Amino acid sequence: MRTSTSERPDGAALKARLAEEARAAGFAAMGVCRPDAIPEAMGRLRTFLDEGRHGQLDWMADRAHWRGDPSALWPEARSVVMLVDSYAPEHDPLEVLAHPDRGGVSVYAQGKDYHDTVKPRLKRVLRWMLEQAPGEQGKVFVDTAPVMEKPLAQAAGLGWQGKHTNLLGRDFGNWVFLGAIFTTLDLPPDAPEVSHCGSCRRCLDACPTAAFPAPYQLDARRCISYLTIEHKGPVPEEFRAALGNRIYGCDDCLAVCPWNKFAVAASELRYLRDEEAPRLADLAALDDPAFRARFAGSPVKRIGLARFLRNVLYAIGNSGDPALIPSARAHLGAEDPAVAEAAAWACSRLARADVEGRAATVR
Repeated sequence: MRTSTSERPDGAALKARLAEEARAAGFAAMGVCRPDAIPEAMGRLRTFLDEGRHGQLDWMADRAHWRGDPSALWPEARSVVMLVDSYAPEHDPLEVLAHPDRGGVSVYAQGKDYHDTVKPRLKRVLRWMLEQAPGEQGKVFVDTAPVMEKPLAQAAGLGWQGKHTNLLGRDFGNWVFLGAIFTTLDLPPDAPEVSHCGSCRRCLDACPTAAFPAPYQLDARRCISYLTIEHKGPVPEEFRAALGNRIYGCDDCLAVCPWNKFAVAASELRYLRDEEAPRLADLAALDDPAFRARFAGSPVKRIGLARFLRNVLYAIGNSGDPALIPSARAHLGAEDPAVAEAAAWACSRLARADVEGRAATVR
């Protein structure tokens, strides 16, 4: 039963204490907005879907009515508490691109799966909040529900969606995970943030596949993160060379953002890289048990061995190193057709590179 009006705690005072509790739980920032604070979201989502820019992400269309209108997801909610968790790296995330014999994994996936690390801390904050307001309710969301976290975070004053469409803030850059707490509590909302990108277009120019049709717009079908993680089957050949040695995700647009000079370095060990980038030859030799063991607790595990090997083979084909031909040949008879086709593509690329290398030596 909800607390009566006379018994409810003062919203402003509770919010201030809640922010302290959020920081104690390891979050970098907190903000509050109303569930109906992003009325423009549905129109933008519809345009994105109508133009087919979601690619194979059918779940975006299936639950668009909730995704575009947070107030419809849980009508009883009166406030949305948005929280920022920093995973800012201490190393240069683009350094691996200079080592074509190694596989590049997006920074966010180099540690433990953020779903498993953010959600327990969201629940901790929610439990504390409900202890202060008996009878009220709340629900936590971390990326797996139809919640548009980035527009909500902007509405809550935490930052803005940059030209690369990711959230960034003046105090923490753009290396962030977002979590949401929907609650029946009536908390004072924060003023929404506005864009501070100005004339900068570094993120747009850095994209290897030109995945941004315009500032603040993304075509997922061209995005390397989408292609290496979400896309099923062979990656369109026009994008394969641009993948380089990126085998899971891409950090280029994030890494070049000048606001990262204010980034809060990840304070938790769970987000820190503990080894150098893996060798492609070693990754190509993984069987299913070895793959599961190596990436236990990592986001990488969820794409499965076949899609992972497909990506590794594209990277091998882009390496220019004929010594990796045996690693590619080993998968020519793969059961998965996308893996077998990627192996043939890699062998062809490396054989051509070998011939060109020998010709250059003769000259």
